[in-house]
Amino acid sequence: MNVVVTGLGTTSPLGGDVPSTWEAALAGRSGVRTLDNDWGETYGVPVTFAGQLAVPTSEVLRKPEMRRMDPSAQMAIVAAREAWADAGAPEVDPDRLGSVVSSGIGGVWTLLTAWDTVKERGADRVLPLTVPMLMPNSPTAYVSLEFTARAGSHSPVSACASGAEAIGMGFEMIQSGRADMVICGGTEAAIHPLPISAFASMQALSKNNDDPAGASRPYDVKRDGFVMGEGSGVVVLESEEHARARGARIRARVLGLGMTADAHHIAAPEPNGVGQTRAMQFALERAGLTPADVAHVNAHATSTPVGDMIEARGIRSLLGAHADQVLLSATKSMTGHLLGGAGALESVFTIKALEERTAPPTINVDEPDPELQVDLVRDTPRALPEGQIAAINNSFGFGGHNVALVFGTV
Repeated sequence: MNVVVTGLGTTSPLGGDVPSTWEAALAGRSGVRTLDNDWGETYGVPVTFAGQLAVPTSEVLRKPEMRRMDPSAQMAIVAAREAWADAGAPEVDPDRLGSVVSSGIGGVWTLLTAWDTVKERGADRVLPLTVPMLMPNSPTAYVSLEFTARAGSHSPVSACASGAEAIGMGFEMIQSGRADMVICGGTEAAIHPLPISAFASMQALSKNNDDPAGASRPYDVKRDGFVMGEGSGVVVLESEEHARARGARIRARVLGLGMTADAHHIAAPEPNGVGQTRAMQFALERAGLTPADVAHVNAHATSTPVGDMIEARGIRSLLGAHADQVLLSATKSMTGHLLGGAGALESVFTIKALEERTAPPTINVDEPDPELQVDLVRDTPRALPEGQIAAINNSFGFGGHNVALVFGTV
């Protein structure tokens, strides 16, 4: 069964919706800035910048609904509403509509705020909705409630691959016949002193406090770690038959999904990138494509010294002689790393790139790593070829989770 994309939504460090986010990405703007708080002075948090939402959820949602949701769910609802409207807000049989929205960490703000309440004010002051708010499945549950999606509501948790895996699960729900439409994606709201301190302790974060906008520099020889980001990306998937029957606009096709596990280390990727390459291979095989059909790759590329080159070697291994003809983008250079929301936001970017035949730029790369050997789109967008083409979106997560999605033009 053919699966297509009929709706897109996001709230991100670059913009409060898809048009503003995509415009900022094509312009090569950074959404990373110094945090307006005293966490560094008060707690000794060593990183004082991140990619916060360009448009706070408080400017979009009503206060009563915000009080019921952790920020991660708030962001998911904002993105899901845009995606649903973009799909035409159709009348759908609730039993044929599903939701799959993931978070890598879940309601960390709710959890830690509740613990502060227990310590400072006593256990009887904890909010009654604390557990529903902190659950990692809370965002998909709220999306299911919002749109009466009864075909299934799921939240696969696979760290930084969560958003991409959610889209893959939505793809499979439609292909298996469980649903005609699925609202799917990822969300994360973890810009909090504890996660930032913990990632910094792992030596995973850039500590370039003097140049926040230039800190995320995938593939640059001076890259020193990723930058925290927050936000949500949501796509509406639909069987092509269902979409055409209702006259929906089709933005792109979902052609293939590949998922593997490194089984190597709880945080570090397998050094040779074998699992990553296999995920990409499986996705192409499932799509019935060859490397020659691929025109664009939106890389996971977090800006870590080790991880970037492992992925680059895997991409080169997959594409072989065709590698020189593929345009590579690393959009985390502009958004930071949205963790469980990254694969979903980057799927939105990949779909827009195919739809507009334009690969977004990678910024902050002053001196590309000589080992890269793939055509990196730097600073300004580049045109993609005409005709039927495909693009790969890679997402990899702590624990060895590897997800590759293949999208194609209409």
